[in-house]
Amino acid sequence: MEPTARQRAALGIICDTFTPGDGQTLPSATELGSVDTVFEILRRNPRAAERKQLTTLLDLWDMRVTGFLLGTRARRFSTLTPAEREQVLLRLGDSRLPLKRILFQALKQAALLSYNVTPGPTGSHPLWKAIDYPGPPGALASAPAPPLPVVRPTAATTMSCDVVVVGSGAGGGTAAAVLAAAGLDVIVLERGNYYDDRDFGRGELDALLALYAPGPPATSEGQITLVAGTCLGGGTVVNWSTALPTPDDVRAEWAGLGVPQFAEDEYTAALQAVTRRLGVNDRHSPLSARDSVLERGATALGWDIDTLPRNVGDACDAGVECGRCPYGCRVGAKQSVTKTWLADAAAHGARLVVDADVRRIDVKHGRAEGVSATSSTGAPIEVRARAVVVAAGAVQTPALLRRSGLANKNIGRYLRLHPAAAVFGVFDEPIRPWEGGMQARISREHRDLDGNGYGVIYETGPIHPGMGVGFMNWRGAADYRANLLELHKSVALGVITRDRDHGSVRIDKDGEPVVSYRLSDYDRRHLHTGITGAAQILEAAGARRIYSGHQAGPSYRPGRSGSHAEFAAACAAAGYEPGQCAMGALHIMGSARMGGTPGMSAVDPDGATWDVPNVVVADASCFPTASGVNPMVSIEAIAYMNATRLAARLR
Repeated sequence: MEPTARQRAALGIICDTFTPGDGQTLPSATELGSVDTVFEILRRNPRAAERKQLTTLLDLWDMRVTGFLLGTRARRFSTLTPAEREQVLLRLGDSRLPLKRILFQALKQAALLSYNVTPGPTGSHPLWKAIDYPGPPGALASAPAPPLPVVRPTAATTMSCDVVVVGSGAGGGTAAAVLAAAGLDVIVLERGNYYDDRDFGRGELDALLALYAPGPPATSEGQITLVAGTCLGGGTVVNWSTALPTPDDVRAEWAGLGVPQFAEDEYTAALQAVTRRLGVNDRHSPLSARDSVLERGATALGWDIDTLPRNVGDACDAGVECGRCPYGCRVGAKQSVTKTWLADAAAHGARLVVDADVRRIDVKHGRAEGVSATSSTGAPIEVRARAVVVAAGAVQTPALLRRSGLANKNIGRYLRLHPAAAVFGVFDEPIRPWEGGMQARISREHRDLDGNGYGVIYETGPIHPGMGVGFMNWRGAADYRANLLELHKSVALGVITRDRDHGSVRIDKDGEPVVSYRLSDYDRRHLHTGITGAAQILEAAGARRIYSGHQAGPSYRPGRSGSHAEFAAACAAAGYEPGQCAMGALHIMGSARMGGTPGMSAVDPDGATWDVPNVVVADASCFPTASGVNPMVSIEAIAYMNATRLAARLR
């Protein structure tokens, strides 16, 4: 997609309204060159309809007729003063009409993300210097060559095996290792490419383009930003290394939905096997400045606080390097599936194929006979197999099953997202939130708000200039610039909601997934409790200013202006409808859930689809309900269990 001059000009003036610079420290968006970054990110979006929507909007943006919709009385946007343009955008963000708010959020996300991650003409964004952010360190000279042998088809390719595994993340990598160790011939197909230690350290923009999924970028209602990995190793390459087992009460709930082994020794053994292979430990969870805020605040309130176990080795510094780990671990300390399960699978003869986008499972007479994929250059890839393991993630897995003609009504239903929001606390002392162990502390004070195990947990995470955008509001250029310039003194305290109610995944006419999700009243109340609770923690820890991600801009200065009670009331009034509060989903689950009957689940207790018995799902799609904790260990344990059962059947 090559933008026209009209489209480029329209996007430039929109981005310059969001980030006009200050004439001194910070450049404008067009001076920085971030408009090109927006188009670069947009080109990756696999949904043609979404790309078309934006280009059509840009074609119309600076026309008089559009002025009526924007409230400018038919004046073209380009003829307005900077202050008037800013008011146009704020009216969109504050509108009572969801469609206008969603439009604002899409423009805001594109403009601010691209601005914060674009290095600019000099290769070093002036913002980075202003907040003492180090910028990209570059590749580590001592990093070894990537050790795994991979295949990159460049021409029409046909292969055969016992089991083809679609996806190489937490689920696919684990399943491949189990199946290969059982003596089966295994091929793993990964849509992304293979990156290892020496490929990391090139900055946020490079990592976002190489390691993260190109889409869908958000739910169709525009309420929640979606984040997922897409490379060999999937999300385990970029996640925050938090390694928590499935809680006992969640296991009991899952067992009650017709999968009894979740409450039995079989699943316990799977959890133990995963914990051992990942080297899970709490020896590398020292307090960072970020986590010391969480611990200090929770302790002052008398609330629960605990150390988080992590899947990292002794090379982890839990400091500067660790903070960069959401963009790949340069020192090789994170025990991702590329370091563990995929290495095991390769050692047992599994073949790892990258740049292979699986479009269809080939089903004949009720049995899968293999899969059809294409490379990024259009080369067809055919893999014949006795069984198919689908582990493409909870967005892509149901899409693949639907594209392949599977008809069970529950495929794509029961999607959970762990809706996450953040409350920002600004302190007098430097925090440098991009440094320190990625996650070292957790508070479960409000994990059970209803007596049924549903509520919120509190965690922090490394916040880089681009990464923080998804959870921040925009109340005008000056206000946003002030927040950016205080980022080095800020903590984003994360509120992660265990959602009881669900959304769905369907496919569009091109077979691409469309995610639908509206936060229910029930889950909204829990999220609100979490946001007010996070503010309590930050206040108790000594924050001098506290603000949420609500577009309406609730904030207060403890002991100086406003109060916690007023902040809580302002957050409630600001609302949690689409476009009203910035939210993200880093844990995507449940869209092909396991269960006891085809009437209430997409796959059976073996993980096999009800429609086609030799298609087995082995990723977060399988979760019967939300896990309530970071899901990596649970995903791998389910994959281990389902693959073990499949291996027994094939033998």
